[in-house]
Amino acid sequence: MIVDRLLALAAPRRREILRLVWNDGRAAGDIHRALSDVTFGAVSQHLRALSEAGLVDVRVQGRQRVYSARKQELAPFSAWLEASWADALYRLKLAAELESARRGPLPRRSRRSRTRRRPVPRRRK
Repeated sequence: MIVDRLLALAAPRRREILRLVWNDGRAAGDIHRALSDVTFGAVSQHLRALSEAGLVDVRVQGRQRVYSARKQELAPFSAWLEASWADALYRLKLAAELESARRGPLPRRSRRSRTRRRPVPRRRK
């Protein structure tokens, strides 16, 4: 069980989700809006992994699912998590980790920064 929790905490996006639900419960849509560069499906998968590891509670409130951190289950890691969230260096590291873990097309560069490539002439035999 501890291994499942460690694996869930290994992903920087999941640690960021835990930060969002640490003090107050938040709906999945609110979490998605706070993580603007992630699809709702990806947020849902991360929330499922956190739930299966026993790190978040889920309650249905109308049409929404509200997630909150299970601090008693996170007690062995709470000091480390809270200290890292307050650290400015952590935020920089998180941004770098999230960018390196990012999937999909790279952001487009402006046209001005592109250099025009000339086609290579073909050799005839």
